[in-house]
Amino acid sequence: MLGRLVAHIPKMRTVEGDLRVVRYIASRRGDAERGPKIWLRGPDALQRLVVPGELAWVFGPRRHELAEVAIDDSLAEGDAIVRDLAGLSVSEYVRVSKPDLDTRFNRSRG
Repeated sequence: MLGRLVAHIPKMRTVEGDLRVVRYIASRRGDAERGPKIWLRGPDALQRLVVPGELAWVFGPRRHELAEVAIDDSLAEGDAIVRDLAGLSVSEYVRVSKPDLDTRFNRSRG
């Protein structure tokens, strides 16, 4: 009976490439390390073409923000730790992508 129930549980990840937030760090005034940052595994960073110390877009369910990338290979595949990214909480999914800094923004196109 339990085998049938487990077989019908849907996957939580809805889009391939999303990362699950497993820990949220909120810094306080006076902390040595502050500001938006995301930790992910080396292979996950490589898949997204981001390197440590680089800024990347972190798209959450409610907003998106630029954050510094850091590598932590102790994380499980598809997991991430975030710091000071507003609008996120543990167990939500985010998407990380490299910003397009080569294309000039054209305000007239809207």
